Parts: sequence; C-alpha cells; structure tokens
Amino acid sequence: MKVGAFFFGGVEMTDAGAGLPNPMDRRYDNAACWKATLEYVDAAVEADRLGFDSFWTTEHHFQYEGYEVIPNGILISTWIAAKTQNVRLGAMFNVVPQWHPLRLAEDFATMHNLSGGRGILGVGRGTVPREILHFNNDHVSIGSHDNPDQAADDVRNREWFEEAMEVVRTALDNERFSHTGKFFQFPVAGIPDRGHTVTELTLIPRPVFPYEVWQAVTSPPTVEYVPTVDHGAVFWNQHPTFIKRMWDRYGDLYAEHQGRELARHEKRMLVVAVRIEDTHEEAVRTARNGHDEFWKFLGPYGWSRGYMGPDGKPVKPGLIPTLEESMEQRTILVGTPEEVAAHVQFFRDELGVENLTLFPHLLGDPYAKATEQMERFMTEVLPLVS
Repeated sequence: MKVGAFFFGGVEMTDAGAGLPNPMDRRYDNAACWKATLEYVDAAVEADRLGFDSFWTTEHHFQYEGYEVIPNGILISTWIAAKTQNVRLGAMFNVVPQWHPLRLAEDFATMHNLSGGRGILGVGRGTVPREILHFNNDHVSIGSHDNPDQAADDVRNREWFEEAMEVVRTALDNERFSHTGKFFQFPVAGIPDRGHTVTELTLIPRPVFPYEVWQAVTSPPTVEYVPTVDHGAVFWNQHPTFIKRMWDRYGDLYAEHQGRELARHEKRMLVVAVRIEDTHEEAVRTARNGHDEFWKFLGPYGWSRGYMGPDGKPVKPGLIPTLEESMEQRTILVGTPEEVAAHVQFFRDELGVENLTLFPHLLGDPYAKATEQMERFMTEVLPLVS
C-alpha cells in the first residue's frame, strides 16, 4: 500500500474546539503563521524519513484565522524536495481557478523536474469565495453553503476549471500548442514578434519525467468528468457507501473512455483523518477538539454533503457533525492501533484501496502530535493490515 500524509498547514491553537471563539474572530500574526510554515516543512522531512510515499500540501490565501497558511504548494514543495530524498510531493489541491493555467503548468513542471520527477499535480475547483474572487480575473467564484449564488457559481466554476485544465495538459504534453475557447485564447491573436506573427506557444520548461494528475471528487458531476480526462480521483470526507458508488462509477467510465479496464484500486485514492492512542477513550478525548475545529471551519462551506442521513441519502449542507457521528461515517479513524487497522482493512476489503493518504494533523494540534501520529501509523497500524 502507498501511504501519503496530507496537512492543512495551520497554526497551533490553544482554544480549538466547538463553540467560541468564532473562526473569523481569531487573528494570528505573521510570526505565528511563519512558525507554522517552518513546522510544516519539518513534518514533510519527517514523512520522508518514515517512508511515506507522498506528502500533500495545500494552497490557501488570506486566512489570518490560522487554518491554512500555505499560499503556494508548488513553491513550498520545491523547498521540501531539496530537503528530502524519496517522498513524492503534491497539493490537495492547487486551486486551478486561482491560477493562470500557463503559470500553473510552468511552475509545476519546474518543481517536478527539480525534484527528479517526484511532483504530483493535484487539482481542485476551490472552497473559499474570499480567496478565489481575488485571484480570478474572470470573476469566477465557487458555490458554498453561505453563498446565495451557489448553483450559478458552481456551474461557471466547473466550466472555467475544465477549460483551464485542458490548457494545462495541452501545454505540458506538447512541444507546440494553441488554444481557443470560451475563457482562453493562446496565443493572443495578431502579436508581432521579430518579423513574424505568433501563432503557437511552447511551454518552457515542460516535464522531463512522467507525471500524474489527481483531482478531488466530491460530487456526481465531477466523477463523470475525471476519468474522461485521465485524472486520478481523490475521495475524502464521505460515507463509505457514497465513496463505493463513485469509486466503481469511476472505474466503469475509465474503461469506457480510456479503453482499459482498471484494477479495483487503480487511479483512485482514499483520504482519512486518524487519531491513534493507547486506548480508545484517549483517542476520542484527544481527537475531539481538532475534529470540532475542523467542522467549525468547513461546515459552513457545505462539506457535510458527503455524510449519509438516516434515510440513506446525503444530509443537507450545513450539518456540523459530532466526533461520534464522524466516527460512525468513517471519515475519521479513531482508536487503538488495532482499531484503526481494522478500519483500514475495511476500506481495503470494500474498495481495494492501495493509495491511502492520512490526515494526521487535526486542526489546532501541535505539529509534534501530527508527526507522532504518522510514526504510529507506519510502525503500529500498517503492519496489522493485510
């Protein structure tokens, strides 16, 4: 099994948990955010030492409240690559509508090449309107539970994202390229250049090693798109029944569009939060505040849509689950090494999981706790999984 580690990259919080303070009432200074950045890099180095296959960064902006303080996963991954030997480096996720697609392609190719082919191109459509609207010149936002224009924003975001990814893949994969679409035209028409008119472009650099593209899959429209363009699918924060349905649908569509049957595990990844302690009770106790802070942060953006209600259907957006509800939904694996291993075995048996990524740094926790969780998983849990 290939095991990865995914960190949000937040600051340590002494008041994490349900209730007050409200997230937007916190304000961490630059020193605290930079300290978290340095600890984040140290955690990546530790993941490499422990034998993790991959380390996944984030891309977020303006979060003075301290949840995610890494604005450029590609840039920081280049620095991490210089400090590590084997671990592969990706982002969950580069928020494509917050990038110019050619800049994303250039920067990824540079990091991938400098790392000796250890880059992974992780892509997503975004979560936070406060971020995306300040980086996208086409005024593309993202639908969320507290955004009254959710449906229209989601449709436009999806359309923009898919065209931008077409540009990214075309630029990375071809010596020469051009593109004309709804949002982009490359090259711009009629540019004179030293006696010629520019009719095509060449990305410098392009990858000199093979590369992979992985995309977040949280909705039926996304699972219909991802296999048609040969992106790997990343599943997180959803009830196993919903994951299984989309996991299998991805495989069927991949065979239909790519002309090749996949093994049960191929090109699909599961992400789960973990908390491992010597006793079940201690695991529940130490997980609670970080879990509750996670949902205080992301609940308003509709992240609970992956949870199953009593009727077997997705719950309405806006649910703020308890830790016990999340444990029941298997979005967080909590307990002794034996208990966590049993949960992992369940997913192995149900889905054939070979690509498993841990979320070991619950919101507000010290980084030392996260690295302890990585080590415990590799030394105490993984040997118990068949």
